[in-house]
Amino acid sequence: MGDGACVRLVGVAENLLMRGALAFLTLLLAAYVAGFLMFVNEVAKPPMPPAPADGVVALTGGPLRLEAAAALLEKKTAKRLLITGVAASATKEDLKHRVHGRSRFDCCADLGFFATDTHSNAEETADWAREHNYKSLIIVTTNYHMPRSLAEFSALMPGVRLEPWPVPSQGVDVAQWWRNPHTILLLNGEYLKYLASLVMTRMGA
Repeated sequence: MGDGACVRLVGVAENLLMRGALAFLTLLLAAYVAGFLMFVNEVAKPPMPPAPADGVVALTGGPLRLEAAAALLEKKTAKRLLITGVAASATKEDLKHRVHGRSRFDCCADLGFFATDTHSNAEETADWAREHNYKSLIIVTTNYHMPRSLAEFSALMPGVRLEPWPVPSQGVDVAQWWRNPHTILLLNGEYLKYLASLVMTRMGA
């Protein structure tokens, strides 16, 4: 085989390799976009009212989360409330005033100061659930944060029934997400974190 034929074979091989890599990247991008659209569609769905549970857990990060959780406690949808990820400077009286808590907040609300992210929220909640021997929990967080929260919580509490109660985030319209560049970036970032949490929880299983 002459040098010219060898050069042509190498060129063909390189061309096939580049085409294969391009096809793979195209499929990967298509899968990512499809997954992102499914993710956004899920978080934009109107929530179903949660079934009664042993406890209700609010993840700090927005006033609507805490108000929604406190309302469930006052309605006796759950026996106790855990607010996880509370700042060290916060007090129970401050939070009660902020979330419009009433009599049941005094007796049946617990504050968790350990958590600093979603994973440690799950750890703090798992300890609290074991302490009270709870087998069902209502999880309250923002709608776009709910899939990642459920992934983290279910990994640490496989025997606990989790009832999602997603609340809207102020200034974030997930139903019209494509109209706002900030919302697109926010949801894309949360989707990446959700995928990462799925990988990490599978690896830790």
